[in-house]
Amino acid sequence: MQLNNSKVINAWCMYDWANSVYSLVITSAIFPIYYNAVTTGVDGSDRVDFFGLEISNSVLYSYSLSFSFLFVAAILPILSGIADYSGKKKFLMKLFVYLGSFSCMGLYFFTGDNIEWAILCSVLASIGYSGSLVFYDAFLPEIATEDRFDKISAKGYSLGYIGSVILLIVNLVMIEMFDVFWFEDKGTATRFAFLLVGVWWLAFSQITFLRLPDNVHNLKPKNNVFTEGYKELKKVWYAVKEERMTKLFLLAFFFYNMGVQTVMYLAATFGSKELQLDSAKLILTVLIIQLVAIGGAYLFAHISNLKGNKFSLLLMVFIWIFVCLGAYFVYSENEFFLLAFVVGLVMGGIQSLSRSTFAKLIPENTIDNASYFSFYDVTYNLSIVVGTFCYGIIDQITNSMRNSTLALMLFFAVGMGFLILLKLPKSSKLEPKKA
Repeated sequence: MQLNNSKVINAWCMYDWANSVYSLVITSAIFPIYYNAVTTGVDGSDRVDFFGLEISNSVLYSYSLSFSFLFVAAILPILSGIADYSGKKKFLMKLFVYLGSFSCMGLYFFTGDNIEWAILCSVLASIGYSGSLVFYDAFLPEIATEDRFDKISAKGYSLGYIGSVILLIVNLVMIEMFDVFWFEDKGTATRFAFLLVGVWWLAFSQITFLRLPDNVHNLKPKNNVFTEGYKELKKVWYAVKEERMTKLFLLAFFFYNMGVQTVMYLAATFGSKELQLDSAKLILTVLIIQLVAIGGAYLFAHISNLKGNKFSLLLMVFIWIFVCLGAYFVYSENEFFLLAFVVGLVMGGIQSLSRSTFAKLIPENTIDNASYFSFYDVTYNLSIVVGTFCYGIIDQITNSMRNSTLALMLFFAVGMGFLILLKLPKSSKLEPKKA
């Protein structure tokens, strides 16, 4: 297959456009606010009954996210091995896309008294989203040359931020002007927004599926795909064990990604519970993060080109440490908006650069891209499990989400320590070119 084909690359980037509406509307903006509103009693109580267990609504949400990512971390390695052996990356990616998009549509039926249904749909949507990414990310080293990874990854994330903001604005207009759109109330309009997310995700992903190759390496399975898939994964596992640089990067990524993803998933809940911000201000906060993240992705890709991936990642993690410290002392909405601006700046950059950095660490001419990326995505998912679980349990014990932000600061500090130990070979494009 011809590398750096613009039509294929643009189609690949469009999946960020397709799936990022889930990240924004379902995990970060409208759904957490709606969930918090319909599960809070008229007396202000945040206790809910979940299959007979009485628990805080925010703690339940944190734990459900942890479970979904733990489940994905358990099943993806073997699926990625099967994908590499059988050449079915796109097929498996489609399965997760359909699961996630239809689960988002299912949230339309969540009215507040059926919280078990809401948790089921949100967990399945999360599984669909994170499951599709391992196969999506694995296409990057198969469609482009290494020198273009940073810019292509940044373009994907930027398209994702733009597309998700467009749909978010459409949903906000629809919710605020619900009567113009013939809805009975804001709640019905909000639930229709979840339906739109699923439709958007499903529809735009077809552009990606249309252009991405079905089988890059034309592998022909001759034996049982499950046993051969396991052998494929085992082979990559032994290869990764011997690559010290890859192991150090994955350790660093594990710790700093705990903080990044936990902030993304629980920022709106923090603003609602700790600062008592209304829904309009919480949505504005999320919009600030998304819009600034567009520039942040390109900014740090440029810094990486000048100073190297390691320098750029260290700079962003350093900023994240102060973001967490600042969150502990934030008490006014203006301070919260300023913090959101900084979060947006480093959120776009650290996500896109982490993906492209790992793509560069994969040995040249490998045909095991999905298996390699399964280690990246398992690390990604496990870090969210630990991050959201720690955040939730500290919130449960101390009854304060502020204390949880200090734990996130420690995660970033440990991640920075591993990044400092990382020594990249001079021959790699991970390091800046000498003048």
